[in-house]
Amino acid sequence: MFIFLLQVRHMIDGHPEIYMFAVYSALIWLLWVLKVVISSRYRPFTGTFEGTTSVVVPVLDEPEDLFRSVLARMVEQKPSEIIVVINGAQNPTLERISEEFSPLVRWVHTPIPGKRNAVMIGTELSTGDITVLVDSDTVWTDNTLSELVRPFADPQVGGVTTRQRILEPERSWITRWADWLENSRALYSMPAQSVMGQVGCLPGRTIAFRRSIMTRVMDRFMTQRFMGVFMEVSDDRTLTNLTLQEGFRTVYQHTSLVYTDAPLEVKKLFKQQLRWARGSQYNTLRMLPWMLGHAPVLALFFIMDIILPFLLAGVIAGWVYRAATGQGYNFYEGILSEYGVQSGVLLVLGLMVISSVLSMAIRQLRHLSEKPTDFFRLPVFIVVSTAFLMPIRLLGFFRMGHASGWGTRAGAYAGGKSNDRIVDQLGESQEVEIEPEAAMNHSTRPGALLEATRRRSMNVATVAPQRRQLNPKAAWPYVIGFSIFALEAFFIVNFS
Repeated sequence: MFIFLLQVRHMIDGHPEIYMFAVYSALIWLLWVLKVVISSRYRPFTGTFEGTTSVVVPVLDEPEDLFRSVLARMVEQKPSEIIVVINGAQNPTLERISEEFSPLVRWVHTPIPGKRNAVMIGTELSTGDITVLVDSDTVWTDNTLSELVRPFADPQVGGVTTRQRILEPERSWITRWADWLENSRALYSMPAQSVMGQVGCLPGRTIAFRRSIMTRVMDRFMTQRFMGVFMEVSDDRTLTNLTLQEGFRTVYQHTSLVYTDAPLEVKKLFKQQLRWARGSQYNTLRMLPWMLGHAPVLALFFIMDIILPFLLAGVIAGWVYRAATGQGYNFYEGILSEYGVQSGVLLVLGLMVISSVLSMAIRQLRHLSEKPTDFFRLPVFIVVSTAFLMPIRLLGFFRMGHASGWGTRAGAYAGGKSNDRIVDQLGESQEVEIEPEAAMNHSTRPGALLEATRRRSMNVATVAPQRRQLNPKAAWPYVIGFSIFALEAFFIVNFS
């Protein structure tokens, strides 16, 4: 804020320089003001929905106690049915836990790891008016389901998401930071987008869609490509996009609260955030033509998510260039001459830190009103959010066209040429092959979903994995990204 004010005053005084940091800061403040103004109109839905609900829980592997607790909390809220889709290797422990809650809870196994395939199978097996997709490590609170479905009393609402927080955020600085980030999103971006009926991404920890929409868009959900490759990542954003394109509203229900886990290691956090960065940005570009025509404010929010990291990189490059060349106007000359170099530098640094903290505190007022002690953690929050997240978003942009799946699930849809045969087979109907042992167990294990119906993809795992091939279209993000850097370099040298 301190540097921003100095630069703005310098430009207002008639100097020809245009400072990239001033532009960067102005955009952040304008976005924040826009979100505050729009979100001030947000109110949770209070209608009553009378339809049926099917809960679909894709699961690869979870600790026994956690998974039992997750299912128990769902069962308490009495949905019409709960379908557990175990994907990947067979997991007798998860099967046994699921059967503890039968007949409300049923399970099915698919050998293909990956959430998209599990979502498709669960949706096909579901019978409720509303399909609720729940991550297997997400813990519901009281009235999560009853509050979640309230917005569906409006027939124009097609998708709903919950408020989401992190389990036991005091465990480490990572969980504390992740919880803060989730809460900030829930207090500004989500309600602002919900007011417009255009939440751009319904986060997938617990989301609900009309089943009729899910069945209509499932083919596109399972086969859409971007830059020539199929992407397993960002399934929640993709379903949200498809729901919006069908002409329905997507909204946020603040009164429906869930808790989820967060990585405890920096390496895992990096992988998670990189996956989200890639998924968010490729979906933004894929959805951009529709957003520009139907949701211009939403387009602004998501385009800024792409532009701001590039601007910040330009800001840093400008500082380095001016320091190395000695060019540019010295904003601190007066302070240094009056207080001396040593005291002047300390004063400038102090003013920068204080102004940065106060600036962020203003933009985090809603969160700080709930948790005032976080004011003293603001410097750490600023450093982590800027120095950690911004480079990841840049890397995610450059890697948008790379063939890559979840990165942690061997055998899942990975995208690219190596999976084209798998994706192509999704358009073919194939019989489910039930092993003799499974067929025998069907009569004695009522929780198992072993009906011999047609399931696209149940046999796709028999396709032998192929060696990945380079995707020429993956070069486009690099061309665009380095072109932006080149323009910034030209601007820095000639105009700042």
